[in-house]
Formats: sequence, structure tokens, C-alpha cells
Amino acid sequence: MTGEQTRRAWVGDLVHDGNAGRRGIVADVHGGVTWMLRSEHGPVRWTSRQPERLRVIRTREERLRDRDA
Repeated sequence: MTGEQTRRAWVGDLVHDGNAGRRGIVADVHGGVTWMLRSEHGPVRWTSRQPERLRVIRTREERLRDRDA
């Protein structure tokens, strides 16, 4: 998609994990190589070592702004 900026997923972002085929929230990043994710709802947790496969759906800032609105 020409002209579209891609942002690397970071803590608090809601993402779609292309490898796992599910959505989640980035809970932590360890050493810049392991992304710790948790499900949007519920206790499921998993990791990703391929941040390029994490597509940001909503940034942490957007989620907080919408919550406070």
C-alpha cells in the first residue's frame, strides 16, 4: 500500500499476529527480540519473535484516547 506508514508494534498496542492468526495486546518486549502478547479478552498469552508479522490495529495512545472519550 503506497504511502501508508507502518509502525512497529510496541507495548500496549492492539495487534493482529499473522503467525498465530489472532489478535492480542503487546504486554512486554524483552531485549527487542521477543514480543510478549496477551489476548484481548481472557488469560491466553503467547510470544512472537517476528515483529514484522504483528500488524498494529490500534496504538496504545488510540486505545487510551478512545477509552477516556
